[in-house]
Amino acid sequence: MTDSMARLATAVSVYGDAVKRKLANPAVSGQPEDQLRGPLEALFAAMAVVAGVPPERMTMVGETSLAELRTRPDYAVTVANALCGFVEVKAPGKGADPRRFREPHDRAQWEKLKAIPNLIYTDGAEFALVRDGELVMPVVRLDGDLERSGAALSAPPSMLSLAEAFFGWAPVAPRTVSALAQTSARLCRLMRDEVAEQLERGSEALTSLAEDWRRLLFPEASDATFADGYAQAVTFGLLIARARGISLATGFDAVGRELATTNSLIGTALRLLTDDVENRKTLETSLGTLVRVLDVVDWRRVSRGRADAWLYFYEDFLEIYDNALRKRTGSYYTPPAVVEAMVRLTDDALRSRFGERRGFASSNVTVADPAVGTGTYLLGVLRQIAGSVEADQGAGAVAGAVQEAISRLVAFELQFGPFAVAQLRLIAEFVALTGGPPEQALRMFVTDTLGDPNEEIEYMPALLRSISESLAQANAIKRGERITVVIGNPPYKEKAKGLGGWVESGAEGTSAGLLKDWIPPADWGVSAHAKHLRNLYVYFWRWATWKVFDQLGANGRGVVAYITVAGFLNGPGFQRMREYLRRQCDEVWVIDCSPEGHQPPVATRIFQGVQQPVCIVLASRSTAPDVDAPAVVRHVALPPGPRTLKFAALEALALDGAAWAECPQEWRAPFLPAIGGAWVGRDGRAHLGDRP
Repeated sequence: MTDSMARLATAVSVYGDAVKRKLANPAVSGQPEDQLRGPLEALFAAMAVVAGVPPERMTMVGETSLAELRTRPDYAVTVANALCGFVEVKAPGKGADPRRFREPHDRAQWEKLKAIPNLIYTDGAEFALVRDGELVMPVVRLDGDLERSGAALSAPPSMLSLAEAFFGWAPVAPRTVSALAQTSARLCRLMRDEVAEQLERGSEALTSLAEDWRRLLFPEASDATFADGYAQAVTFGLLIARARGISLATGFDAVGRELATTNSLIGTALRLLTDDVENRKTLETSLGTLVRVLDVVDWRRVSRGRADAWLYFYEDFLEIYDNALRKRTGSYYTPPAVVEAMVRLTDDALRSRFGERRGFASSNVTVADPAVGTGTYLLGVLRQIAGSVEADQGAGAVAGAVQEAISRLVAFELQFGPFAVAQLRLIAEFVALTGGPPEQALRMFVTDTLGDPNEEIEYMPALLRSISESLAQANAIKRGERITVVIGNPPYKEKAKGLGGWVESGAEGTSAGLLKDWIPPADWGVSAHAKHLRNLYVYFWRWATWKVFDQLGANGRGVVAYITVAGFLNGPGFQRMREYLRRQCDEVWVIDCSPEGHQPPVATRIFQGVQQPVCIVLASRSTAPDVDAPAVVRHVALPPGPRTLKFAALEALALDGAAWAECPQEWRAPFLPAIGGAWVGRDGRAHLGDRP
């Protein structure tokens, strides 16, 4: 027998004697597992020593047993003040394999604790080492009877292997973006569950913050919604800290101070943890694990210099974190080939129509993505700026141009998760392009783009003052700042009546919003079709056109570049929308991305999860509007077939190329070419029925 095994045998014998006396004592009260606590603490101290950990470097932090808690194991174990793992104690005889538990409480707890990367389950006689929901090795069972053997209790050699594996654990840095998404998603889910559980228990700090967030940001948010948002705020806050090279091991104070200046919502979420130790204790299981695991993330190693490494990060995250939420959001992330084409064509329009020789790199051009999602379009703009500056001025000028562009990029997003990922991606892109993070705060805001820009932000509790100020800044931009380009992929939701906010309904106490300008009058005979205007993408179209064309009147010049569903190109209910675009613009380019029509084969779709036809439209006004001269509307259809073929056609497309066909100039006519007085549909056939 080795020296280590001999020492372990002695420790198990002492443990057996202590447990026998505890379980046999009729004066002892409480849950059966509570009788194991003292002997187990001594046993784990001995196991740490035989695993090579000096006794003064190991600490077991145990909580008073709270049977109703499902997200907090009985012990947190630290080695040299760093979290090592957790221990969950079950009643003697229950077993240690969580996969075999049958009681609802135990099964529910197991579902939550699966996210922990180093966890021992024990009933005093059996020990199971679990990592990320998987048993690392067969369950170890002590030799003898826990209640009767006493000092004769002994351990098999595998007990030593379990001790060495548990106390020797160290987090492994994720090597890929997908691996990081999966790891952070599991831990974020654990934090969400812990927040929800603490809200159920009436945690004063979290309950108060949830009430404040509802009042200021999300009036309809349930406790579950708040728990989701808060958990994502903390998780992505820690990821952003690592993207900025901030060590998490130094504590939340430094992290909170650094991020509070660049992200009000994340800074506030972390400040709840920095201002009060008790607040951290309420979330110690998930928070301790998050900090320990994410602190080893090496941003450069994860992305490996790949420009699009982070493109599907949030989709991968949601697949593990909450796949139902992924489906419920209705967000589809735009393929890079589409973004590159839209950005390049818009840059071409700025150069050739607006006299902006440097395109997006011009100091006169301000860009907004009103539904920024995970930031793909702003990344595309940054890369366009970097590429054009390098071509014109050399590589040495890129860093300065990219840093200067920060003040001209604006992003709005209502969903917190994608918003945080957008920040992560933009920071990573800045590091790749300039060698360091942004030198000033990104102009990114969690806000409802469609909300009233004139709303006064009056409620400003101390903890949320920075968020109040952020909302006020977003409203100021919406209310008065000139935007040259609105670009993006706005959300799609049918039957969205009541979801258009100020754009749909106007300010409180008024009768109508901006959408009224697109509702066809009754005498046009198409009122039955006007219901199709009540769609989120239409609300975003109306907001963008108001921001670029209407807000500054005749002085408004710019481009709206969107990819959306294509119903407005020829739908009867959209006649006034088409008339508006013809009056307010001088040129409109339409790219039909779905020549196959409705429900085409998945392999042919730009967005594989979207069955409806989609189109790219660039609506441009480069001169003062002549409301009596309709805009020139040009149309091109991408080739039918695989989406790779469509991407290649987009790459070859130029604004002044020969592929475009002009559409009719009648004010209300479809944005489709005409042949012999008929309107050409996506199936290539002439159609008369949609003509106004």
